Order: sequence, then C-alpha cells, then structure tokens
Amino acid sequence: MQQFLATTLSGLVLGAVYAAFALALCMIWRSTRIVNFAQAAMAMVTTYIALELIDAGANYWVGFAAALIAGLALGAFVERVVVRPVEGKSEINAVILTLGLFMMIHALAALVFGTQYQPMQAPFSIEGLRVGDTTVPISPMGLFTIAAVGVVMTCLLLLFQYTDLGLRMRAAAFNPEVSRLLGVRVGRMLTLGWALAAMIGALAGLLIGSGSFIHPGYMDAYVVFGFVAAVLGGLDSPVGSVVGGLILGLTLSFVSGYLGGHLVSVFALAILIVVLLVRPGGLFSHVAERRV
Repeated sequence: MQQFLATTLSGLVLGAVYAAFALALCMIWRSTRIVNFAQAAMAMVTTYIALELIDAGANYWVGFAAALIAGLALGAFVERVVVRPVEGKSEINAVILTLGLFMMIHALAALVFGTQYQPMQAPFSIEGLRVGDTTVPISPMGLFTIAAVGVVMTCLLLLFQYTDLGLRMRAAAFNPEVSRLLGVRVGRMLTLGWALAAMIGALAGLLIGSGSFIHPGYMDAYVVFGFVAAVLGGLDSPVGSVVGGLILGLTLSFVSGYLGGHLVSVFALAILIVVLLVRPGGLFSHVAERRV
C-alpha cells in the first residue's frame, strides 16, 4: 500500500511537470498553429539565466522572475527574427526550422555555460511532508509544481475563452488573411503567442530544474514526454494538456515502479501511437479545423 501511494504521488508530480511543458506546446499551437520542438532548448537557456543569477548571490525568486522575462523576450525574438520568414509557407518548413533551432541552441549553450552538471536550489523543500510520525511521499516543491501548473492552465482558459485578445490570437492563427481584413494585427498576435509560450516553457524549465542538476541536455526527454502529453489531451486544449500530462505521469510512474524504468520510453511511444490511431485530435478535441 505504501509503495502504491508513493508511486501515485510521484506520478502526479511527474505528470504536473509534463503538463507544464505540454501547456507551452498548447499555447504556441493555439496561437500560431506551429509545434515548437525548440521549446525545451529555449527553456533550458532561461533556466541557466536564473541559475547564473542565483549563483551570483541573487534571491531565488529574482532568478525565477528573470527567467520568465527572458523567456518572454526570447520567444518574441525567435518569432520575429527566425520564424517570421517562413510563416505563411509550407507547415513543414516551420517544423524543420524549430528542430534546427533546437540543435543550434544546444550547441551555443554548451559553449557559453559548459557541459558540466550544476546543482540548482529549490524554493521549497524536496523532502516528503511530515504528518505526525508519518512521511507523506510528496514534497512542498511537488505541491508548488502542481499549483503552478493549475494556475497556468486557468490563465490560458481565461485568455482564450473570455478575452478579446485570446480571440484575436486564435483568429490570427487560423486565418491570417481574413483576420487582417477585420483589423487584427496578425504579426503582433503571432509574436505575442510565441512570447507567452516561451514564458510558460521557462516556467516548466524552472520547475524541472529546481532541486536538481542543470546541464544543456537536461530538458531533452521532456520534448518527447511533453509532446505525448499534449497530443494525448489535445494540442488545442489547456485542460487536455494538463489531464494528458497527469495521465502520462501516472502511467509512466506505475510502469517504472512495477515493471522497470527501462520500459518507460516504450510505453510513452505506445501511448502516442494508440492516441494517433484512435483519436488523433486528443481526448479533449471537440472542434475539427476546416481547411479550404
């Protein structure tokens, strides 16, 4: 029973981490209709910025805020300078571009920050909570991770469903020509979408890195698992991204705990294949995009 509880709670925290990354993919998909495979590398860079500030003597939350602001600026820069020239062309162009950007950022990060593992402090304890004489296998940092993901999901829901800005962002992504005729500044909406997605990615990087070790490749696995979580829940749904992340986290936690860690990647790939075959839009898809 104790192993089951520990596996479940660790799965929830792991799922929240996957959900954070899936929310970044969801944000950029809803606002630009692009899957950004460089999201993890961009998040890694912003986490290094936080780490450098903390190592220089700054408070953790100063580094935290700096990383989010850096993510916002980096996302806007990438859209304006790198992605803008291929917007409106074949969709595969943007996918290949983000893959190339992923490799380029990796190489630059290794040159600038080095390849050694560097510890990063956490704002809260990473040890299990004490309830009387019992240790509950979930840490304050885990609770913070779950709460942060819930806040981001709520903000995205409010943005896209209840604000004019969210409506303009979605319109610019779905049909930029008609949106321009209606007075929507499509370029600004796309830049904003990339900026917000990169900021959410920066948050994911901080949640993953805090209390752990940072190196240029520490986010690589989350490209795969975050993408699987986003596809499982539905790339167009913030709630789906969170639910997909939690389902994936719980599933992989039980696989690792009861069957062996070597099967985790196999099960993640199997989940992705089944979803794409049975419900390619994801569990929470409800509107099919119409193409003319």
